[in-house]
Amino acid sequence: MPNFASAVQKAIKNVASIQGFGQDVTVRTITAGSYNTTTGVISESNSDATVKAVFEDVNMREVNELIQAEDKKITISAGDVTTKPTTKDKVLISNIVHNIIRVLTKTSGGTDISYTLYLRT
Repeated sequence: MPNFASAVQKAIKNVASIQGFGQDVTVRTITAGSYNTTTGVISESNSDATVKAVFEDVNMREVNELIQAEDKKITISAGDVTTKPTTKDKVLISNIVHNIIRVLTKTSGGTDISYTLYLRT
């Protein structure tokens, strides 16, 4: 019998697959590489994962110094990505790059179930 966390992850993925509720997005994990002492630049490597996301509007109660009313909010299943997204990572929606402003994690029994990502272009 599957555990609760994996059942919820699967449910999020299923809802995101319903037309009108979600769509494919690309979560781009950015990893800092080596520092070039000559140019003063730190190299980066990217790892992309295409996942299903459920879109929501930012609630006016969520608007503060960090979150703006124009921001996007998506929820993805934690089981669809290999690492937890951070504010250093990016999300591509229809080839438009969005910065991750905030990450909210829902967990059950110590297992991440979903990530809600607040995005800004």
